[in-house]
Amino acid sequence: MDELIKNVAKQANISPDQAKAAVNSVLDFLKDKLPAPVVDQIKAALSGQQVDASAVANALGGLLGGTKK
Repeated sequence: MDELIKNVAKQANISPDQAKAAVNSVLDFLKDKLPAPVVDQIKAALSGQQVDASAVANALGGLLGGTKK
């Protein structure tokens, strides 16, 4: 997540503290809007862990008009 915060700070020309607040705000928004398995995969990706793309696709299936597995 530190890499994302640094990137947001640089791209938006804001302080790292402001970037951290922005990133946390987006994550909170996503927690409210996305299924828990997708949020878990996002958190894993931000912490540098391996992401299971099939789990994300299955969780998003219902949101994109398909069927959840």
